[in-house]
Amino acid sequence: MVKLITSLNQSQQLNPKSFSKLNLAYHPPKGRFKIIHQGLILPNLPAPLHYLNFISIIGQPRIPVFLNQSAILEQALDTATVLVSSSPHMVGQLKSYSVKEQCLFNSDNFSFADIDQVSGELPVLRIKRQSPEFSIDLNVVTLPVLSQFIKIKWGLFEHWSLLCQCKGEVYYQEQRYLIEGTGSFEYARAANIPVITWCFFTYQVINLSPSLQVLLLQIRNNFNQLVQSHLYVRDIAGDMKLHDKNVIFKVDRVYPKVTTPNGKEMYLPREFSWCVEHEGQILFELHAQSRGDFKFGLAAGYVGSFRYQAHWDGESYEGESGYIEYIDCRPLRWQEKNEQDKILDQLSVAEPCILKK
Repeated sequence: MVKLITSLNQSQQLNPKSFSKLNLAYHPPKGRFKIIHQGLILPNLPAPLHYLNFISIIGQPRIPVFLNQSAILEQALDTATVLVSSSPHMVGQLKSYSVKEQCLFNSDNFSFADIDQVSGELPVLRIKRQSPEFSIDLNVVTLPVLSQFIKIKWGLFEHWSLLCQCKGEVYYQEQRYLIEGTGSFEYARAANIPVITWCFFTYQVINLSPSLQVLLLQIRNNFNQLVQSHLYVRDIAGDMKLHDKNVIFKVDRVYPKVTTPNGKEMYLPREFSWCVEHEGQILFELHAQSRGDFKFGLAAGYVGSFRYQAHWDGESYEGESGYIEYIDCRPLRWQEKNEQDKILDQLSVAEPCILKK
């Protein structure tokens, strides 16, 4: 057997002056890379916004958690989706585009029907949406603080995140909001391969302070086996810490079962927690309460925000505006397991693999 995923401990610690050393892939679809994802996540905004995201996926992948079948116009690889959302509920936050007929992509401009746009070159970008309902115009400066989430052998799939600083304007219901804060800018590229059966995905971003950011990520496969469970802590000074052992995610209460536009039944978390232990000591702890503002359109699942109480490095924190992405395409027998079974699941760790021929 040959492992398909290489070591995930590739998060880097870099001096802010060394951005050019990152040598990051950043381009529109080309060659074998049919699937391209870009995302901006900005948590910890004041009410009524609480958070803001801009999530684009060019091409619809075959990986269950990332496939939004209901968004496909005619062909999966010709469909691009852009989700721009904040805490208030809106009608048009998710838009679908034909790549051939409505989009224009090059190395310094991603344009979706003159509605959504990412322009510029790393480390400086501009992200815009023009819509009567909800418009944004943000200047984004990415910092050389890199979290390498996933990198698959042979260059089939990679996903990275950069700490960033954002400043700009948001228009919602004819009100203008000036926003500024620390966020996360992300990019992923993938070949259109059907071998990765990831069925559970949650990703959460929290700004414990204006300079300190926490990322939490867990992925499970269709057998409910743990593929990845990581904690990243990074700050604008360039420090980066990754913990990938004993990173435990637990859903304590759920909302009533929902049916997605793709016909999937899913439970969304009302209260949840994280705990990271090392040598019998608790390094990080989080208790969260969802605000109930979940919106469909993040691939096959939802985005929303939460209140939280956290503990890290001997300090306690509280916040009103953590950010969560949550997708659960597992069969209901896994979603509805009792607590004893869930504890046993923590002991089962798997990585997708392929047979060597």
